[in-house]
Amino acid sequence: MGTATRPTVIHRTREQLLKQRKQMLGSVHMSYEELRDRAETYSLSTEELDVWYTIQGIDYLLKGDC
Repeated sequence: MGTATRPTVIHRTREQLLKQRKQMLGSVHMSYEELRDRAETYSLSTEELDVWYTIQGIDYLLKGDC
């Protein structure tokens, strides 16, 4: 009998998510608005695109007040 694997769940506080968001924006040396504008014109590097997707995920979680 095989055992079912469970997906990994990471629990973060609102403060941790906000800190991570700020650090990620700092890592690409852009404000949220700059990153968003560049994403809209498909002008992001691979690293910047990864940050953009992560920021979107964090914002989604923050809207739900995790």
